[in-house]
Amino acid sequence: MPALSSEANAKFTIIPTEKPLLISYCNLFYFVLKQTLLKYSNREYSFLDLKTTNSRRTFFGISSFQALAMFRRGLFYNYLSIYLRHFLGLSVTETTLFATLPMIANVVFQTFVWGSISDRFQLRRTLIVWGELLAGVGTVFIWYAHRLTDSQTWAGYIIIIGLTVVEIFWSMSNVGWSALISDIYKEGDRGKVQGQLSSIGGLGRVIGVWIGGLMYDGLSMKYMGWGFYEGALFFIAAAVMALSIIPMYYVPEGGVNYLLKNEPNHTNPVKENDYFRTFVIFIIGLVFLNFGKNSVAVIQTQYLVLESGFNVTSRALSYIVNTQSVAMILTGLAAGWIDRRLGSKYALLLGSFTAIMYLVIIGVSLSLTMIVLSNFIAGFSEVIIMVSSYSFVSILIPPEKRGNLFAIFNATYFLSWGLAGTLIAGPIVDWLLIIGKPEVFSYQMSFIAAAGITFIGLVFLGYLTFSSAEKRIGENK
Repeated sequence: MPALSSEANAKFTIIPTEKPLLISYCNLFYFVLKQTLLKYSNREYSFLDLKTTNSRRTFFGISSFQALAMFRRGLFYNYLSIYLRHFLGLSVTETTLFATLPMIANVVFQTFVWGSISDRFQLRRTLIVWGELLAGVGTVFIWYAHRLTDSQTWAGYIIIIGLTVVEIFWSMSNVGWSALISDIYKEGDRGKVQGQLSSIGGLGRVIGVWIGGLMYDGLSMKYMGWGFYEGALFFIAAAVMALSIIPMYYVPEGGVNYLLKNEPNHTNPVKENDYFRTFVIFIIGLVFLNFGKNSVAVIQTQYLVLESGFNVTSRALSYIVNTQSVAMILTGLAAGWIDRRLGSKYALLLGSFTAIMYLVIIGVSLSLTMIVLSNFIAGFSEVIIMVSSYSFVSILIPPEKRGNLFAIFNATYFLSWGLAGTLIAGPIVDWLLIIGKPEVFSYQMSFIAAAGITFIGLVFLGYLTFSSAEKRIGENK
């Protein structure tokens, strides 16, 4: 086992979550599930496939998949940054590579391989199933490979390279998922469905973060980093990927033929020669928006555990992270209503503005209470942006081009999780540390820079909203 200082071990002590907190999570899960089922039992949602597929069966499939996917991400990625930085000893910029390189691979293969295949053969569910299965197998091999070397640095880079290869398969799943939701649901229902999926996914994330915290040090009975080094977190993540395939068989394949069969009078609200210009402006705005707010996603947990700063324990860290998850759950219940009430573009402006609020608060505040508040705002913003941007772009993109153009839409999100951290947040922190600035100040400046970049995205989206040439799309539905 690679050596870990007693000081670092004490710093990351994980205390098992108490039963009352777990019970409250279960109660929250019951509440959201009950509200969701009541909405569907009252036929608030109109499915395209009511005549051919049971709507509850379809929603059960996609919601179960979403919950398992978010469980796996909360379990794995929230602690991987700490493992790479404090256990394997990589620099701040190097730790961002575990998101950057995989996301580049994801975008390249979504855009140039899987998106074209999806459109050519009109495959949606098939890509999701095979993507998750192959990624699960690859995850087990990553753990095995990173144990073959005695060098902690090489072990870290093996994980980064391994995740890059695995992301090629996950990109199959990503492009299939985006196109499938638009194929199955009518234009007016997509925002509401995405909101409900965000709530259920948030519940999965809460449980994943909690279990990940317990597994990171082996239920407080092992050393810090045990969950990754001995493989428990790799194995659980791989098993969840395999399990997530099962509910997808409750979902139709999708594709343009499925759409035309169930909605024969479907027409695109934007003229063929107009939609691409609007799409380009929209994508530019999303690039700045996502690159800004997500550039600090990898380093935020590192910032909160700094001894010179908040110095939170892993238990407190899990509470803070799950504050964002709870906000996502609660916001998801109302996100569809907000999207319909304001219109997709105005809702997107709301999400962008609150994203800037989150970054400014965490960048200037020295109060842990304000940090918790900023994370709640971040959860609200994340869901509103996710729902409204998807709702808008699903109207904009012609059905026959959903594979390729959704790959570009997804690229603005996936690349921002890694590339923005490597090019913006990581170098800012490392450079300020090199010239002798305090740790806390160095991290705070990266949050402020992220807020500035996010503001540029808000300007582009504001033009899209208020320009007379672009204003007609995405209004109140």
